[in-house]
Amino acid sequence: MLILAAYGRASTQRQVQSQSTEQQIERLRAYALAQGTDLAPEYIFRDDGYSGSSLQRPGLDRLRDAVASARLDRILITSPDRLARNYVHQVLLVEELQKHGATVEFLDRPMSQDPHDQLLLQIRGAVAEYERTLITERMRRGRLRRLKAGTLLPWTRPPYGYRLDPDRPRDPAGVRIDEAEAAVVRDLFAWYIEGATMIALIQRLARLGIASPTGCMTWSPSALRCLLTNPAYAGQIFANRMRTSPPQTRYSALRPVGHSKGTRRPTDVAEWIAVASVPAIISREQFDAAAARLVYNRRMAPRNNRVHQYLLRGLVSCGCCRRACTGRRLPPAYDYYLCRTKTQLRLLVPGERCPARYIPARPLEELVWQDLCEVLQHPEVIAQAMERARSGHWLPQEWQARRENLRRGRMSLTQQIERLTEAYLGGVVPLAEFERRRRETEGRLGALERQEQELLADARDRHETARLADNAEEFCRRVRDGLASADFDRKRALLELLVDRVVVTDGEVEIRYAFPTGPNGEREPFCRLRTDYLATPPMSLRALTGIAEEGVLRGQISDELR
Repeated sequence: MLILAAYGRASTQRQVQSQSTEQQIERLRAYALAQGTDLAPEYIFRDDGYSGSSLQRPGLDRLRDAVASARLDRILITSPDRLARNYVHQVLLVEELQKHGATVEFLDRPMSQDPHDQLLLQIRGAVAEYERTLITERMRRGRLRRLKAGTLLPWTRPPYGYRLDPDRPRDPAGVRIDEAEAAVVRDLFAWYIEGATMIALIQRLARLGIASPTGCMTWSPSALRCLLTNPAYAGQIFANRMRTSPPQTRYSALRPVGHSKGTRRPTDVAEWIAVASVPAIISREQFDAAAARLVYNRRMAPRNNRVHQYLLRGLVSCGCCRRACTGRRLPPAYDYYLCRTKTQLRLLVPGERCPARYIPARPLEELVWQDLCEVLQHPEVIAQAMERARSGHWLPQEWQARRENLRRGRMSLTQQIERLTEAYLGGVVPLAEFERRRRETEGRLGALERQEQELLADARDRHETARLADNAEEFCRRVRDGLASADFDRKRALLELLVDRVVVTDGEVEIRYAFPTGPNGEREPFCRLRTDYLATPPMSLRALTGIAEEGVLRGQISDELR
C-alpha cells in the first residue's frame, strides 16, 4: 500500500493566523484524494511560524525521522520554497529524502529527472533565496526608519515595571507604568545604591516573595544587571543597545557550538538610537549612581587580579595624566603600578605619552600602610572633621517618597482586585480565571505590604542609630588593636574602607583618607557614600551613620620610588 505524507510551512505569525498552513494542507489533501489516496493525520507534518532559512524545524525533523525509518513512499509539498528558502538546503533535503526511498513531489512544479526540470528547480531555489535576502534587508531598513522616527518599540516584551497598550503593542505612546512592579524597581535601585550586593538583592527579593519578570521565584544576577542598566527606567528608550555575536565556545560539553544562542554584548553608546521618551520610574541621578557602582564593583573585583596580589588594587591614580593605575609584574619579579597610558597605547595621541615613571608596588604599599597605621594611632588629625560631620541634618523626603510609591502600588493592586470582582459578578470572567488572577494579584499585594513593613523597620533603625554617639577615637581604638597581626585580606579590607585614592606624582604621594563617623559606617567604602546624601535623606543605615569627611595627607616617597 502506497503511503503518502504532506508537509506545510508558514513563516510569520500573520501567515499562521490567515490559515496559510491550513490552506497548503487542504490543497495537498485534495491532490491526494484525486490520486485515489487519503492522507492519514499522523503523516501530516507542519511548521507554523518557522522560517524556511533554518533547518531546525520540529515538523521537518519529524518528517526526516519518518523517512529514515522507511515508512513513507511519497511526500507532497506545494512548492520548493515551503521545504526550504535556501537552494543548497533544498538540494540536500531532497537528496536525503530520496536516499531513503521517498519520492518528493511539488504541486506547483512537478519534478522529474528531465534536465529542464532540474534547471528550473535550481532557478526557483536561487530566486527564493534571493527573495528571502531582499525581504530581510527591507525589513531591517524599515525597522531602522521607524525606530529613528520614534514610532516603533525596540522590544515586544516590555521591561519589568511597564505595560503595553494591547491594541498598540509596538507603539511607544502606549507604554505605561505598572505601579506594583514600579515600586519593586524603585526599591531595587535604592537598595543597590545603598550598598546591597547582587546576592543580597536576590535574597531579599526571595524573602519578600517577589517573582522575576519571567515568573521564577528566584531572580538571576543577569536579570538584575539588565534591570539596573536599562535606561528606560530613567525615561528614555534606546534601540541597538545590545548586539549578539556568534557563539565562540560550546554552551555545554555535550552540545556543539552552533546550538548556543551566542553572546549579547553592549554596543558603543554612540551607536544607540534614541527612540522615544516614556514615563520615568526613577530619577536620572539614581540611574547614574547605580551605573557608577556597577563600574566600581567591576573595577574592584578580585577576579581582575588572578595571579599576583596588589594591596592597593583599584586605589592608585597617576598624578600626571589623572588615569587609574593597574598592577603589572615585569621580569624577573618586579611589581609596579602603571597608568593606563602605558598599557593601552591605542588611547594615546602621538607626542602626548604620559611622562610618569613606573611606580614600584611594594615600597608604595609599605608607605601607605605605615601612614595609615600612624593616623589610626593618632586620631587627633581627624577630630575636627568628625565634629563637622556630626552636625549634619537629614531630611526624610526620600523615605516619604518611597513609602508613597508603595502606597500607590498597593492602591493599584486593590483596584485591580475590585475590577476583577466586578467582572466576575458581571459574568465576564469565569470562576477559574477569577480565582487564578485574584490569587496572583493578592500575592503581589502581600509582597508590597512586606516591602512597606521592611521600610518602616528600616526607618526605626535609622532613627535609633541617629542618636548614637559618633566617636573617631572609638573607631580607631577598635581598629588599631589588630594592625600588627593583620594579614593581606584584612589590610586590603581596611585600605578599601579608609582610603579613597592614592595619587602618585613623580616623587610625591598624596593619600586621601575617609573615616566613618559611626559603628556601621565602617562597613561601606567611601567611594559608595555619595555627596548628594548630605542634601537628601539617607538611603540606608550605613549611609546614615557612615558620613565621611575627606582628609588629605601627603608623604614623600622613598628613594626607591624615584
